[in-house]
Amino acid sequence: MPSLSDVMKQWSSPVEMLRNSRIGMYVYPVVTPEFQNWRDEQRAWRETAVLFDQSHHMDEVIVEGPQATEFLSHHGINSFANFDLNRAKHFVPVTPAGHVIGDHIIFREREDKYILVGRAPTSNWLMFAAAWGKWNVRLRYDPRSPSRPEGERVLREHYRFQIQGPDAPKIFEKMNGGPIPDIKFFHVDWINVGSKKVQALRHGMSGAPGLEIWGPYKDKDYIHSTILQAARDADVQLVQCGSRAYSTNTLESGWIPSPLPGIYTGGGMLADYRDWLGADMYEAAGAIGGSFVSDNIEDYYVNPFELGYDFYIGWKKDDFIGKEALAAMKGSPKNRKKVTFEWNRDDVLAVIASAFEQGTPCKWIDFPQPNYASSSADRIERDGQMVGMSMFNGYSFNERCLLSLGVVHQDVQVGDILTLKWGEPDDTAKTSTERHRQAEIRVRVSPTPYAQEARENYADSWRTRVAE
Repeated sequence: MPSLSDVMKQWSSPVEMLRNSRIGMYVYPVVTPEFQNWRDEQRAWRETAVLFDQSHHMDEVIVEGPQATEFLSHHGINSFANFDLNRAKHFVPVTPAGHVIGDHIIFREREDKYILVGRAPTSNWLMFAAAWGKWNVRLRYDPRSPSRPEGERVLREHYRFQIQGPDAPKIFEKMNGGPIPDIKFFHVDWINVGSKKVQALRHGMSGAPGLEIWGPYKDKDYIHSTILQAARDADVQLVQCGSRAYSTNTLESGWIPSPLPGIYTGGGMLADYRDWLGADMYEAAGAIGGSFVSDNIEDYYVNPFELGYDFYIGWKKDDFIGKEALAAMKGSPKNRKKVTFEWNRDDVLAVIASAFEQGTPCKWIDFPQPNYASSSADRIERDGQMVGMSMFNGYSFNERCLLSLGVVHQDVQVGDILTLKWGEPDDTAKTSTERHRQAEIRVRVSPTPYAQEARENYADSWRTRVAE
C-alpha cells in the first residue's frame, strides 16, 4: 500500500498535492441533511431546543492499559494532573515543532481507560504513536461512518446525542424521571433515559450549554425515541438537527474544527509518520481550499497559542511532544490570535448576484456552509497585505450573516474592517470547485465567540479566553 510519503513525491509540494485533491466535498455522513429546514434547525439551539445526532461523523479511539495515562500525557499538550474519573478534556496533540495536529474530546472512564472522539488527524497520530513507541497500551479504533454508505448498514461502537437550547433542561428532567444531577461544565455523571442509565457530559457547541449522552449503539433507537417522547411530555419544541445545519453551530461558539495538521514537514518521528500514513488516509486525500496559496506548507500550520489552547499546556509535566518548541513560541509576537470575521452583506450579495450574470461568476457561496474542502485558507488583507487567514465559514440564521473563524496578526483589533479574498486564484483539479473568478469581501473583525450567549454563559475555557 503506498504511503503519504509516496504520494508527496508525485507533486512539487504538499500544497500542490492538497490543493488538487479530487476527494470532493467534505461530507457529514449518514444523518439526513435536513429534518425540517436548516434555518429553523439553527434557530432551535438559540430559541427552544435542538437534538444533534453525533453518532456518525467522528472517529472514536479507546485507549486502555497500564500506561494509558502516560501515553496520552506524552502525546498531548494537556495537563493530566487534575484529570479525575468522570471528567472530560479538550485533548490537543502537537508535532515536535509545536504545530497543532488536531483535537479530540477525551473522556476518562477508568484509571486505565480513556475514550477519545473527534476527527481523523488526532486518531491517526495516536495509532501511529502507539505502534512507533514502546507503550503498554491497547488501542481500539472505530472510524467515522462512511461518507457515502450507498445503502449499506452502518454500525458504530456507540451512539452519541447532544441536546441543547434554553428549553433543554425540561427535556432532561422528563427523560430522567426527575431532576438531573448538577453536572459541572466538562464533567460527566449518570442520568436516566427511560429505562437506561447513560453517561452525560455537560457540554455545549452552539451557544447554550447542554448535555451530550452516549452508550452502546444497539440502544440508539430506544434512546432516540425516548428523548423525542420526553420532549413531547415536557411540551417542548425539540428540533432534530440535520447535517447541513450541524456543521455551522461552531461559528457562533468559536471552535475551529479543521486546522491543517502540521505533519507534512520535519524529520525523525514525522518522517516515519508520513511513511506510516496510507495514500487513502485523511492527510493524503484531504484538500486545502481558499484564496491563500503559498509554496510553503508550513504557512498553513497553526499552534496552540493561536487557537486559544495555550492555557491547556501542562508546563509542569516532565516531558511531552512539542514542549521545547512551545516554550520557544510562548509570547512570540509572530503568534496570531483567533477572531470571528463578519462578512459584509452587500459584498456577499454581489458575489451571489454574479451567478445570475453572463460570463465567469464568482465562487459560489453554498448555504449554510460554503466550506468545500477539508481545510480552508482564505486570505485576509489590509491595504493589500496579508494580515490573517479565514479558516472556517458559514451562514448563521440566528445572526443573519455569514461568519468565518480564523487568525490575524496581533495588531489587528476588534472592529477593524479588512478584506477577505473569496475564491481561488487559479484553476485546480478539485472536483468541488467550479470555474470562477475571485472577489473581495469586506469583513469586520469581531469577538470570539461571536454569539453573546456563548460569551456570557460558557465556563471559562478556550471559547472565551483571548490570546495575549
